[in-house]
Amino acid sequence: MAPDDTVSIEPIRAEHVESFHRALDAVSRERKYLVFLEAPPLEAVRAFVLDMIEHGHPQFVALADGEVIGWCDIRRESRPSLVHRGALGIGILPPHRDRGLGERLMRRTLDAARDRGLHRVELSVHADNTRAIALYEKIGFVHEGRARDAVLIDGRYIDSLNMAIIFGH
Repeated sequence: MAPDDTVSIEPIRAEHVESFHRALDAVSRERKYLVFLEAPPLEAVRAFVLDMIEHGHPQFVALADGEVIGWCDIRRESRPSLVHRGALGIGILPPHRDRGLGERLMRRTLDAARDRGLHRVELSVHADNTRAIALYEKIGFVHEGRARDAVLIDGRYIDSLNMAIIFGH
């Protein structure tokens, strides 16, 4: 499908919390892509988002008609020996997939991470999520390992692939 030009990608703001919570819950309840099986309580998500904003962690949302339809965030490590790296999370609501939105969100978030001095961004992805894996590879993420039976959903074990991208100097 062609990219959706009616979708804007913006840094998350406090007023997006409820909509982000709904989107996170919807993707979580698919029980296929995230380690969440439902979103954490709204107040926990609010605390997470406000902490991301306060500490300058890159978090962007895709908005259509004012509603969050996707997100990408990179949470920087806090320990001094690990502060050069961050962990990426992403999700897109089903009707908006396969339109290039994931790539737009990731590139914007990775650019912000690079601008904020991160050197390494890592992620874990379910080994059966071939669409996401292909996107990560296209953007430049490299496979670093496989955690066997790392996730258990509905009685089914799923391997998790560990991938990372390292920004040039």
